[in-house]
Order: sequence, then structure tokens, then C-alpha cells
Amino acid sequence: MLPPGSWFRPSCCSENRCCDCNPDQPPRSAHCTLPGTPAGETIRAGLASKATEEFAEFYQGASTSAAAVASDTESQPTTSDETVAVGGTVVLKCKVEDPDDSSLQWSNPAQQTLYFGEKRALRDNRIQLVKSTPNELTISISNVVLADEGEYTCSIFTMPVRTAKALVTVLGVPQNPQIFGYELPIRETEMARLTCRSSGSKPAAQLRWKKGNKELQGEDLEVMEDANGKTFTVTSRVAFPVTKEDNEVEVTCTVDHESLQNSERSTSQKLQVYFKPTATIEPDPPYPREGEELRLQCEVQGNPIPQEFLWMKEGSDMLLQPNTNRILTLPFLNKSDSGTYICRATNTMGSVVVKYNLDINDFSQLPTPHVHFTPAPLSGPSQSTTHVTMATASSFTPVADQDASPMSSSSGTYHAVIGGVVAVIVFLLLSLLIVLAHYLIRHKGTYLTHEAKGSDDAPDADTAIINAEGGQASGDDKKEYFI
Repeated sequence: MLPPGSWFRPSCCSENRCCDCNPDQPPRSAHCTLPGTPAGETIRAGLASKATEEFAEFYQGASTSAAAVASDTESQPTTSDETVAVGGTVVLKCKVEDPDDSSLQWSNPAQQTLYFGEKRALRDNRIQLVKSTPNELTISISNVVLADEGEYTCSIFTMPVRTAKALVTVLGVPQNPQIFGYELPIRETEMARLTCRSSGSKPAAQLRWKKGNKELQGEDLEVMEDANGKTFTVTSRVAFPVTKEDNEVEVTCTVDHESLQNSERSTSQKLQVYFKPTATIEPDPPYPREGEELRLQCEVQGNPIPQEFLWMKEGSDMLLQPNTNRILTLPFLNKSDSGTYICRATNTMGSVVVKYNLDINDFSQLPTPHVHFTPAPLSGPSQSTTHVTMATASSFTPVADQDASPMSSSSGTYHAVIGGVVAVIVFLLLSLLIVLAHYLIRHKGTYLTHEAKGSDDAPDADTAIINAEGGQASGDDKKEYFI
């Protein structure tokens, strides 16, 4: 019995002409006529001999089928799937263990032959031969485009022809992202709404947001197919409230995609935030003295930068100088300059008021300033006060929150040294006075004793003193002669 699909191949007749029957179709008749043979005459003997020959061929092929299976495995080419980004280079390698003296061939997805052995078949300079041996055929395709994606075929022309497929996947590289929706500037406490978009990715890329070093959570990613039907455009949106600390901070949108490998594509937008000003008053010199020049500088932070400055002295409605200068100069300090000085700075977002207290008591001593900052109340325009008191050493009262300055520390040490020296001098003077008083008291007692000895029989004081020193005036050894 013949295997299914096998047929005898006798001659068959059509319009009294003999032809070979299609081997894939059954014969129309088991009887054929030869040219010049009378109709109806059969050639059964020829049919029988033909059947015998085909049976012999079938059994001979069955005996060699096991060896054919082993040779098929060795002659089967092998390939591998490849992934490449647009613009990159892909290498296609085809190997076979037993080429059976046949050549290898690479074909593209359109079944166009690229290389047959070492021979180039398609004129495309992007396609180059890498290696060609009886067991291997390797080619490369550079500057890959999306159209290069598909199944490439490696063939070996044995009987029958054997093939292997290699799927080439081309990744679409996303374009640099762009940020939209930013309006310059954003006012403090308002919401910033930004949109980031990138096209040309395959498969669809991912987008992420950062504000400075902080991650931002964006809305759900929107994905749309591009006009070419192969790549995608992705869109992400983010919204957040801004504060004055966000001024000059960069918001970054970054694309993540497998085609970028270790690199990344991102774009940044610097924020500009309008906010109310804050101010302090800085004196120059920091420790002013009577008779010196004092410059009060109104240091302001705000966006936009304040351009209007009003200087006033508390208790007076008159401006001290034009409103465009943030520095107030007092050329020659005296006690009448003591008081509270006010600086009012204004921008489009509001105003801030800051105060500076100056108190000059005595210029003969080195003044010690006391600076106190009063924060502004929450309601109304922001205000702050800087208190500076110029006090002498005798009237100085420490402030709990004040840091000791180098000048006050050195002054205290100097006064301590002077106090010690004065104490020693006073002690020495007191000791000297005690010794002197003791001496004077003893000398006066001796004088009175001598005076008493000569006054017993002396007619007058002079005679008593002479008698006390040398004896009686009436004695012989004490006679006086007057000429």
C-alpha cells in the first residue's frame, strides 16, 4: 500500500494525445492510449511494470529515512532575534554545522536577497558583510530605521531548502521633552500647572517630574499613536502651589525609555515667583558714636525688587529723603538724633515696614549697641523693628538674648584691671596713713614728757624747755652770759 498523497504516474490521454499527469493530482484514468493505437486498446502490461518500480523506490527510501533525519539536524541553520534603537547597528548571524557544500543566504522581510555567500545582492551601503565561511554568514545593518523592523531569513540551499528566522525589533528613540503651560511669573500661593510632552518613542516612553531635588507626582500618562503608525507621543501634567522659596527653582521633566540605556533626556523650566518683600536695617558703622556719620541701609528681599523706599522718623510726618534711595545718611550724630527710624519698602505684591531705634546718651564712653528685632504681625503690612541703644558702661544692662560682642568683652577686662590697680593703691595709701598716724602720736607723747620735767620750778616756758634738755637754769653749768 502506498503512503497517503502518493500516486502512480502513468501516461494519460487527452484528445488522443499522451502527456504526463500532474504528480500532485490523481490520474484521470488507469488506461492510456498511445499515438496511433486504436481507441479502447489498453496497455495494462506497462501500467503494472510502472507500479512495481514505484513500490521499489518507496521501500528503498524508507530504509534511508533515519539517516536523513540526522543529516537534517546538522544542516539546519540557526539565528537569534535582535533589538536595536533607531540609528543604531544590528548584526545578523547565521550558522550551520554541515553546510553540505551549499551556500548561506540572508533575505530581508520583503524576501529580497541581501547577501548570497560573499556576494552582495541588494545595493544598500548600510548593509555590510562581516563574515562569510561555509559554516557562517554574518552581516550588519547600520543607521537602522523603523522600516528595517521585521523577520529576516537565513537559507541554505540543500535538498530540501532549509531556513531560519531572525526577528529584528527596532526601538523608536523618544525626542527631547518639551514643557508647556508656564506663565511668567507665578504669584505666591498660586498653582503652577505644567505640561510635558515627548514624541517618537516605541514602545511608549515614561515621563517623571522633579522640583529641585524633590520628586513630583504627575497625573496619569497620556499615550497617542503618531502618524507613522509605529511610534507614540506621551504627555504628562503636574500641578502644585508655589511659595517664595520656589523662586529661581528649576522644574525638570525627564524621559525614561529602554532605547536610552544609561543616558537620559530631560528639559527644565526655572520658576519665577512674585512675593511680598521682607526687610532689615543695617547700620554702618555697626556701633555708631556721637559726632560720627551714620548710614542706615534698608536691606530688602522681594520679587519684583522694591523700587520705592520711604524714610521717616517716628513722631514726624515729614520724609527724611527722596523715596528712591534705600540708604539714609545722618552726617553728624548728636543726642537729638536719638529716636526710631522707619523704612517702608514697596513692590507690586505689597509693602514691608522695618524700624530702627537709636539712643545716644554719652560720647565719652565706648557705646555698646543693643539690637532687638521685632517680627511683623500676621495681619496688615509686614513690619519689623531694630532697636539699637547707645549706652555708657555705667548704664549698661545685659540683655538675655544678646550675644556678647568682642568690644564689650575687652572693655570689661580693661575695667577689671583698672579696678585691681586702684584697689592696691588705696590699700597702700591706707597702710601709709596708719603708720604715719602712729608715728605722730608717739612723737607728741615724748614732747609732753620732756616738757613736764623742766616745768616744776621754771618761771616761764622757755626756761622749762631748757631745763628739760640740759638741767636747771640756776645751776653752775648752765650759766649764761650776755654782753
